[in-house]
Parts: sequence; structure tokens; C-alpha cells
Amino acid sequence: MAPMSPAGQSRLAYIDWMRGLACVVMFQTHCYDSWLSEGARKTAFFMWSQLGGTLPAPLFLFLAGISVALVTSKSLRKHMPVGQIAFSAMRRGAEILGLGLLFRLQEFVIALGWAPWTDLFRVDILNTIGVSIILMGALCRIVLGRSANVRIFLSAAVALGISLLTPFLWTTWAPRWLPWPLESYINGVHNLGRPQAWLFPIFPWSAFAFAGLALGFFLFSEWAQARTTPIATVAAPAGIALIYFSRWLDARPWQPYPVYDYWHTSPSFFLLRVGLLLLVLSAAYAWCRWGAGQWGFSPLVQLGQTSLLVYWVHLEFVYGRFSILPKHAQSIRTASFGLLMICLAMLLLSLARTSLKGKGAELFGWLHRPVGAD
Repeated sequence: MAPMSPAGQSRLAYIDWMRGLACVVMFQTHCYDSWLSEGARKTAFFMWSQLGGTLPAPLFLFLAGISVALVTSKSLRKHMPVGQIAFSAMRRGAEILGLGLLFRLQEFVIALGWAPWTDLFRVDILNTIGVSIILMGALCRIVLGRSANVRIFLSAAVALGISLLTPFLWTTWAPRWLPWPLESYINGVHNLGRPQAWLFPIFPWSAFAFAGLALGFFLFSEWAQARTTPIATVAAPAGIALIYFSRWLDARPWQPYPVYDYWHTSPSFFLLRVGLLLLVLSAAYAWCRWGAGQWGFSPLVQLGQTSLLVYWVHLEFVYGRFSILPKHAQSIRTASFGLLMICLAMLLLSLARTSLKGKGAELFGWLHRPVGAD
């Protein structure tokens, strides 16, 4: 088969490939969570499925940061005004946030009669991606006029700062004085009185977006553009080193926080997941540069190009009233068959979306743009 793209283009195909990987892992997490019976949910299979489900959210946010860096770096090279570049990024973030709020409204209307009104204010991943892009746009207004090193350093500093503040903002520094719909964006408290691990507040989740922004500013700097392959290769050992450093920090007998929760708020766990993201990035680059990603059509790249659309639609056929299988009643085999159907349906939807581009598909155009693009 003919190569998918020239080497220069394949250097960026890995970004869509990673986004597509996040979609597929998200599909399996949601499908098994929605459909498996009580007995099947007690198996090691389900445990590993849900453990894998911890990857998509950090990956989507991480890639949103990389995408913002890509778009702003290209705009800088075109000599666009810094204020215009920053405003464009913030406007895109506002669009994503608006979509997140619209999605919550849609879910509430579909479930009218049994869904609580408080679901309208639930902080889901789309909300956090939107807010994170707005915040990254604000930072771009400050840093784009400075050197690449300053942009990288300040973006990384914000990521680390968010991670370091999270344990406090979930406990002793919780902004109880805010109305809970606003406080929920800070620490995911919702209306339940304490932070909820199943929500996606700014602290800690936006830290992944700023980590991606820092990496993106580095990858798309003039110096790194000529060295993409060795940098992507080094990302793997750097990720492994970060994982070991995270474990070393966690093993220290003294922690500076009044409440230490490794799995939800600790900076150590944040560093571990950033290390995993670097490993995924390195593997994705190698796959798209030298592996099967060069053979021709890539389903993951295709899904990655329409990730927002397939995210929106698949939820209705997995969790919603239009679920293709009865919920909480399936064996692993039946749920796996349903997962295959969802993957194929979303791939066909993605292909339909891209084939309709420029042919009256303006209604879906805003859903096609990769997160962080303008």
C-alpha cells in the first residue's frame, strides 16, 4: 500500500493518532462500564478495563495543550499580532466550553423526569478542556512575545503549580465561599459537600493541558523542528525517568499536605501520568513515522480528526436512552461485540463527516476541528 503521507506530514499524524487512541480506550471504558452485569464487573477483566479508562482524559487535555502550541506557533511565524493569536485561542476554548454546557443540557432533556437538575452544572471533560484552552490563551497573551525558552518554562511552571495546589484546594483551602457550581470548577465538589473523583475540575486536570502546552512550545520551536525524531525518541526514557521519580517522591516518609491522596490529588501521581503520556507520544510517533501507520488508511488517525464528534455521539448509544445493549446485564463477550459495533459505527460516522467536508456539512464543521485548533 502507498504510504499514508510524506515524512514531514507524518511528524504531525501522530497527534491525531494519539487522539484516536484516546477515543478507542474511552469507548471500551464506557461500553464495559455501561453494559457489563454485576457478576462480570467483579472480574479482573473489568478492573483492567477501568484502569485503562484513566488514560483518555489526561491524553485529551495533554493534546489540547499541544494543539494550542501548534496553532499559536504557526500564527507567530505568520507575524500575526500576539493579542489576536491569544484571543483566537480563548475564543476556541469558549466554543468548547459552550459545547460542554450544551451537552449537559441535551443529556438533561433526554433524561427529563429522572435526571436531577444539578446535572446541568456537572463539570465534565468538555467543560474542563474549554476552560483550560481559555486559560492557555490567557497565558499565551503574556508569553508569546517572549523567547521559546520563556514560553516553555512558564507553561511548565503553571502545570506544576496547578498540581502542587490541588491537594490544598481539595481540603484545607477549598473555596467554600463560592456557589457550588463555581467551586466545582475548582475542585469538583458538585453539590455533594466534598470533591468528587469522577468529575474533572481545573485542579488537577488543567495541569495536563499546560504540560502539553509546554511540550508543544518545545516541539514546535525552530530548534526542535529540525530534531523531531531524536526528541520523540528521547521522550520514552524521559517518561520512564519521570515515572520512577514519581514513585520515589511517593515513597518519602514526609509529605507537605495535611491530607495526602496519591491517586486523586498528589503531584506524584500527576508526574507519573505525564511520564505515561510521554511514553505514548514516543510510541505514537514511531508507529506513524516507521510502523504500520505509514501503510495507508489509519482508523485511529481518522477518529482523532473527528474526536469531538464521536465523543458526543457515542455516549448516547452507550449510556443514553439509545443504548444498543441493555445496561448492566451483559456478559464480557456480548459487551465486547457491542464495543466492536460502537467502534465501527463511530469510524463510519467520522468518515462520513470528513467526506461531507465542504459539501453542506457546515453544521458539523465546528465539531470536526481538533481540540485546541482554531
